Amino acid sequence: MNIKLLAIGKTDDKDLAKLIQQYTKRLKHYTNFDIEVIPDIKKSKHLSETLQKQKEGELILQKTTPADILILLDENGKNFTSLEFSSWLQKKFNTGMKQLIFVIGGPYGFSEEVYQRANQKIALSKMTFSHQMVRLFFVEQLYRGFSILRNEPYHHQ
Repeated sequence: MNIKLLAIGKTDDKDLAKLIQQYTKRLKHYTNFDIEVIPDIKKSKHLSETLQKQKEGELILQKTTPADILILLDENGKNFTSLEFSSWLQKKFNTGMKQLIFVIGGPYGFSEEVYQRANQKIALSKMTFSHQMVRLFFVEQLYRGFSILRNEPYHHQ
């Protein structure tokens, strides 16, 4: 199975980008993992929140196929412990799906069309984080989930 993280806008912070890259490299030992950055909408300061979400949503949906499982990283999604998330990952692998896509939205979240297309929403926390921080937290949790499945010593309970 391929796992992809779609994210709106690049990570400007070099320290964060370096950490994200470290976990991305570690994930390659477990699965085919890729991060794809969708460029920020140009001249977005002149757009309403709704229009910006719509434009970002169109770009997100262009990156998916009907066969993809689309998971939104959304503060109103399902909360998991790390152990529960690793179990959820295992179940997804067992289904034999080809591609699992996780999406980090822009500053205003997702368009209604993206919510309708999504198969599920997952929350990393009830708190709101910057989209740059969410990337790091997500790739770390994905790595943690795989290390739990392999009974490796990274996660301590």
